[in-house]
Amino acid sequence: MASLIPPVVPPGRMSAVPQPTFELNGTVRLRPWRERDAPALVEAARQDDIRHWNRPSYVTLDDARDRVEAYRQAWTAERSAIWAIVRGSGDEERAVGLVGLGDFDLKGGSAEILYWLLPEGRGGGLAVKATVRVSRWALDDLGLHRLRITHSTANPASCQVATRAGVALEGTMRSALLHADGWHDEHLHARVRGDRWP
Repeated sequence: MASLIPPVVPPGRMSAVPQPTFELNGTVRLRPWRERDAPALVEAARQDDIRHWNRPSYVTLDDARDRVEAYRQAWTAERSAIWAIVRGSGDEERAVGLVGLGDFDLKGGSAEILYWLLPEGRGGGLAVKATVRVSRWALDDLGLHRLRITHSTANPASCQVATRAGVALEGTMRSALLHADGWHDEHLHARVRGDRWP
């Protein structure tokens, strides 16, 4: 039976074009992950705070290369859109973080924003800038209607990123996610099409 409600984002809209690259400033940009970025994924899995809040498993270099390929395939399959946050250029270019959209529901018009930064990427507002840029692409170009960020209430840094990026706090989900130290309440932030940009 045909649905009376058309999909918010028609199938194929995302995969029909290459994943874009976005300039954040003169030295930082968002671009698709490349195999040479794999060491950054290995390093992220070794960082206690990234591992605790984002729950990645320990990865080998080969695992990280497989993950980079999985990011590429996920774009083509319209399952997620994950960017490397890179600083520098040429031989000096280095991935210092990740930003992206997961848990896609293109038919329903929503996705979840994901981000983390290695220590060398912190302190300059990169997570906020990257979140705003990816959000603009998701809403204005791709055509999604609602984006969300969820994080443990015990993670004030992530809450600050969401708030500064203009992703409004909507409430608290009780005992919503299991971390290594037990169940955590989670904040739910969201941005919908038409919200004012920061």
